[in-house]
Amino acid sequence: MDNKVYIESGAIEAYVLGLATAEERAELEKLREQDPAIALAITQFEMELEEKLLNEAPAAPASLKNKIWQELASTSTQAPVLPLSSGLIRPIWKWVAVAASIILVGSLAYIYILSDKNKKMQEEYASMLAETNDLKLQNELVAAQLREMQKGMSMLSDPGVAKVSMPGMGTHQQNKAMLLWDTKTKDVYLMPTDLPPAPQGMQYQLWAMVDGKPVDAGMMGDCSVVCTMKNIPKAEAFAITLQKQGGSPEPDMNSLYVMGKISP
Repeated sequence: MDNKVYIESGAIEAYVLGLATAEERAELEKLREQDPAIALAITQFEMELEEKLLNEAPAAPASLKNKIWQELASTSTQAPVLPLSSGLIRPIWKWVAVAASIILVGSLAYIYILSDKNKKMQEEYASMLAETNDLKLQNELVAAQLREMQKGMSMLSDPGVAKVSMPGMGTHQQNKAMLLWDTKTKDVYLMPTDLPPAPQGMQYQLWAMVDGKPVDAGMMGDCSVVCTMKNIPKAEAFAITLQKQGGSPEPDMNSLYVMGKISP
């Protein structure tokens, strides 16, 4: 057969890719030694295949590729060869090793990229979840304030609720509060309309003046519109002092902020 026809028959490609039969490999190896044109065609196809495999391999981070190549170099074994008398190295092992290495690099690079994207998605989800929780908390606070305002407005218009104005005392003339006392249930509600925030470790305490003596009527918590205080059966006046956190059994009159008498 003419060497040109043989070269164009696909036998060389089958040989290099490891698809040729044992008889075809033996025949081509013999022709390779005898015909320089066939030997050159085999070498050219090997180089083209190697270049194609390397060019089409997926890109991977440099640090990852270096690590993989180091592992391959430390664990790879020498490809099987024919007896030295033949002077030939089986090309199939070379290209299988190259292709396998490229596929491995590409696969690990793909896994690396997916892992990085997954990490970013998890971080974005955590951020969105935190923002959602913050928004939910803010909505709950606003809803609670609205309920307090509605409750206060309802009690202000109720004729059965006594309204006690509590102006500022002493050096606290600029402060004031409104106390609502249900004359039927004797429940007490406080509206701190103009009291400054309590300092760290301090808390406002409400007192009811009963028979001329101060009686603890409860601590003012974090309420901003209407604070529910203790039930007080009877009282002549109410006052607010600033006490240590948790309250005191006796009022500190030096820290008296506001006070109001009940109209007869």
